[in-house]
Amino acid sequence: MNTVLLLIHVMVAVALVGVILLQRSEGGALGIGGGGGGFMTGRSAGNALTKTTAILAASFFATSLLLSILASQHRATPSILNPTGEGGAGGLAPLQLPGGPAPAAPAPAAPQAPAAPQAPQSQ
Repeated sequence: MNTVLLLIHVMVAVALVGVILLQRSEGGALGIGGGGGGFMTGRSAGNALTKTTAILAASFFATSLLLSILASQHRATPSILNPTGEGGAGGLAPLQLPGGPAPAAPAPAAPQAPAAPQAPQSQ
């Protein structure tokens, strides 16, 4: 379902860009574009492109909303700070080395009591 909706979303986006590029430029105050003849000129062509742009824009917004709703429903964990569901107080998972888990550090040896002094042996 997600893949189909994503493909539709991409096709609508590409079509929207194409239809916007086909429209005649107003030119504004710069004096560029909007010259005499064009690929699709006339009032009816402008209305058709305007309606097509509006339909494609509404479709783009609808597919965007549907994709975001589907993405939020399939989310495994509710937090971005704890992506694996493991870890301690900070919510961060322990570091894993590529060769497997890190070897445990040896425990420090318990301090030994000093030996009692020995008396000199006589012969």
